[in-house]
Amino acid sequence: MKKILTFIRLVSLSLALVFGLSFTLNKSFGTQLTTSQQITTSSTLLEPAAVADKDNDGIDDFTDIMLGARQDALNMPTYDDRYWGGGYPPDDIGVCADVIWRALMAAGYNLKDLIDADIKAHPEAYPRITKADPNIDFRRTRNLKIFFDRHLVKLTLDIYDLDQWQPGDIVIFYPDYHHIGIVSDQRDFLGVPYLIHNTGQKDREEDILMYATYHATITAHYRWIYK
Repeated sequence: MKKILTFIRLVSLSLALVFGLSFTLNKSFGTQLTTSQQITTSSTLLEPAAVADKDNDGIDDFTDIMLGARQDALNMPTYDDRYWGGGYPPDDIGVCADVIWRALMAAGYNLKDLIDADIKAHPEAYPRITKADPNIDFRRTRNLKIFFDRHLVKLTLDIYDLDQWQPGDIVIFYPDYHHIGIVSDQRDFLGVPYLIHNTGQKDREEDILMYATYHATITAHYRWIYK
């Protein structure tokens, strides 16, 4: 029965996309909305932070975050989870969590400093940490989830609620929260966005959210509206 309902849902969604969704989102399947247009579709979630531009470069934070993640994907860092003194690995080294701090740094945010300060001020919120270590704490996805739960806007886990998924959103996977990525501005034929992430795979920007829904479990979805 569950498989039948899922099939019906996909068929219904496909029909909706064919007859109306492209108009509703003001785009065809082959044309992406600008970030400002995408923000309009979910303005109730974003105001008054919709025009945030932390680094004052004329590009909103959400686009900066997405572009920062894409740059990391284009750099194709070798997947390597070694511990690095000083915290930051070289540009050609990285894991999934490194995509996040690099993406945020491109928007003018220092995630390492923010997490280090939060752990110092509220150690009870991070029960897995017995002793803070600024060299690695910001590269642990489980720590990121705690920080994001405390400070960011939480959004739907339903990938078919399409206007809730916007470029620059942060997504965490699996029940033990061991993988993380950034939502792309590219979408598949159903309108589901691609994910920018690093597992050492060849294509770092992938049409994988639908697969993840059924095989990896999407456990958290955030927008960088820092509280």
